[in-house]
Amino acid sequence: MTDAPSVRQLVADAVSRIAPDVDPGDLDADLHDDLGLDSMDLLNLATAISIASGVEIPERDLPGLRTLRQLQEYLARRLERGPDHDKEVAP
Repeated sequence: MTDAPSVRQLVADAVSRIAPDVDPGDLDADLHDDLGLDSMDLLNLATAISIASGVEIPERDLPGLRTLRQLQEYLARRLERGPDHDKEVAP
């Protein structure tokens, strides 16, 4: 799933479910300012992507994900690193 078309499609599908009025093809539009997604929409979008991809998107990372392009790039990087990359290891 780390190939670009799969990541683009996953994000586009999630956007279409969460905000059907948003054009998922506008990759550089600001999610909040241009597309009108509020904080609850962004949380729902992150949750939908996490469920579909198996990659958790921590709430602390959301402010840095301002466009669909940034979201796609973030997801692609996280998928390349694997699911256990950010897990803490008990001492």
